[in-house]
Amino acid sequence: MTITVRSLQAHDYEAWLPLWLGYLTFYETTLPTEQTALTWQRLLDPAFNIRGLVAIRDEKIIGLTHYLFHPATWTQGDYCYLEDLFVSPTVRGGGAGRALIEAVKSAAMSAGASKVYWLTSNSNSTARLLYDAVATDTKTMHYSVKL
Repeated sequence: MTITVRSLQAHDYEAWLPLWLGYLTFYETTLPTEQTALTWQRLLDPAFNIRGLVAIRDEKIIGLTHYLFHPATWTQGDYCYLEDLFVSPTVRGGGAGRALIEAVKSAAMSAGASKVYWLTSNSNSTARLLYDAVATDTKTMHYSVKL
């Protein structure tokens, strides 16, 4: 089965939404409906610095990723932050996650970014098998302060 990756399009909303909600559920969180609407709006706005891609197999959207670029103090080129990545549980292990990561890497290289990075839960063992195969675990801890 061939997997293709393309940019998110306005008519993808009905297929994107269940994946987005599945992603939030996986991370045991919810967002107000208004935030989901804002996220969707931002993903489609070419003037906003968040991009979305979808993975497609058999003409069905089976995965999503969202990414953005930001300047960094350690390099001339921007960094690319792969913020969200989710593949439908029914098709995991079939190459969609890898294809989405490769598409983000390609976009980052085209934009002159110096690296792509992302975060995941320590307990996300299934995804970490893929991540360990395509990237380097930097052994850094992620801290945040909710404002």
